[in-house]
Amino acid sequence: MNYEGLINPTVDKLAPSGIRKFFDVVATMKDAVSLGVGEPDFVTPWAIREAGIYSLESGRTYYTANSGLLELREAVTEYNKRKYNVEYDPKTQVLISVGGSEAIDAMIRAVVCPGDEVIIPEPSFVCYKPLTIMAGGVPVVIETKNENEFRLTPEELRERITDKTKLLILPFPNNPTGAVMSRADLEAIAEVLKDTNILVLSDEIYGELRYGKEKHVPFSAIEGMYERTVIVNGFSKTYAMTGWRLGYALGPDRIIKLMTKIHQFGIMSSPTTSQYAAIEALRSCDDDVEDMRSEYNYRRRVIVDGFRNMGLSCFEPLGAFYVFPCIKSTGMTSDEFCNRLLEEEKVAVVPGTAFGECGEGFIRVSYAYSIGKIEEALQRIERFVKKHTD
Repeated sequence: MNYEGLINPTVDKLAPSGIRKFFDVVATMKDAVSLGVGEPDFVTPWAIREAGIYSLESGRTYYTANSGLLELREAVTEYNKRKYNVEYDPKTQVLISVGGSEAIDAMIRAVVCPGDEVIIPEPSFVCYKPLTIMAGGVPVVIETKNENEFRLTPEELRERITDKTKLLILPFPNNPTGAVMSRADLEAIAEVLKDTNILVLSDEIYGELRYGKEKHVPFSAIEGMYERTVIVNGFSKTYAMTGWRLGYALGPDRIIKLMTKIHQFGIMSSPTTSQYAAIEALRSCDDDVEDMRSEYNYRRRVIVDGFRNMGLSCFEPLGAFYVFPCIKSTGMTSDEFCNRLLEEEKVAVVPGTAFGECGEGFIRVSYAYSIGKIEEALQRIERFVKKHTD
């Protein structure tokens, strides 16, 4: 077979995810320490697991409605009303997806036509740009800056809007930087958008992992933004349910209807067992989430102090479970730093360039690992940095 004339060239040209590059190697390394994967090290809380087990024992092993169990959609809307005072109709404004990533894909494909521009602040999660390209859209990157605490500013947004702009992606709290947007920050973005016809995809998968005094604010809660915003959220990060593969989207019924159609033909319905487990998560696991957030906060302080004490500049993240230290003082590129760190000290972290070209000079380090692993990794990284900067 001559596959070259058969395959889709758009997909063929896409670079693979830069996050996973190092971890096949780590798996074969004795005594290696990985701080690379963005996955909670906590086991899914027992109440959630028990609900999933009970659903199986009860024989609830059939397809659900395309948009998800109505009981789960009701639980999602009740949760968002209780937490954020934002109301949605569970029958028409909610889609239960296979992880948050599927909801992101469905939203982009539902609205982006060939040639439409999609504004993407970077550094950010690896999927936004490839999904935009596969939908025929044109990614328009805004490079958020360390000196602005990696927030999107209204001035930067205003400069990049054209008559072809269809969609803005808001990835906050942010992966990989841990940056957050305050209510005032979001209101400034809303002011830029209010007289446009631009839609917003607000990826809020880390919304419950927010530190400091101010709580997370959904973009749809900002005045005038409800009708133009699709919120993507899920269970992987908040409830340590990565393997359950469950997320959801909230938004205008017209957009959710299109997303559900894409989901219907491509997926059919999300895992039934996971949906029953998620109902329990939303209704009874606030204390478990608070316990995990408290532990992440402790690790956050340890890891930020660790990088600063070894002489590396490190922005203090207020969301998610990542730090994004600057390694420019070593004279190495991000790729070189990560490759040599893995070879010499058996520590795996992710080059900042995996999240956009503007990530050059930075590395992403996850603190969704035990404090023992974090402290061991910090010792090895400090030894590596001293060796190459003395």
